[in-house]
Amino acid sequence: MELTAASTKVLMWSRLDRPGQDFCRILRTADGYQFEGIALFDDGGPCALQYEVDTSALWITRRARLRGHVARKPVALRIRKGRGGWFLDGQRQSHIVDCIDLDLGITPATNQIAIRRLSLRVGQQAEAPAAYLAFPSLRLSVLAQTYRRTARHEYQYKAPAFDYSGVIEVDGHGAVEHYPGLFRRIGGSGR
Repeated sequence: MELTAASTKVLMWSRLDRPGQDFCRILRTADGYQFEGIALFDDGGPCALQYEVDTSALWITRRARLRGHVARKPVALRIRKGRGGWFLDGQRQSHIVDCIDLDLGITPATNQIAIRRLSLRVGQQAEAPAAYLAFPSLRLSVLAQTYRRTARHEYQYKAPAFDYSGVIEVDGHGAVEHYPGLFRRIGGSGR
């Protein structure tokens, strides 16, 4: 089922690496998609981070916003992709080059963007370096990552910087069902 202009998909994941949950709504907009979510987790203290990510109709990330708290520290960040590359709170991130996707390290929601944009057939593989927002530093860096579609609903995913390799299971929309060691989907709906 494709998301139409009036569609909303709602997803919820439980964290597997620490106490926490993530809730995300994906809305089809007039010219793309909007992800709105909140990640609640414990990282040596309670963290609550709301995120918004906007993409084009071709699943190319345009901008994102993060706000909330990491323990007692307030967080408010704006990320934008524009002419000249990626910008974090208006400051050009000259070290972020050749990245189409944004990966927010606090949620599996942004993996769906890369999966949908790549539109791989079973057996195909693609490099998909991402502008990665690391947690807890909340700094952008380049994250080398590879997706290889191994089955209709499975992708072999590799992120060498984290020495991570696992088979991500997705639903028919490319939304993460199981991200080994990190997230498992516990609920959701869509129309």
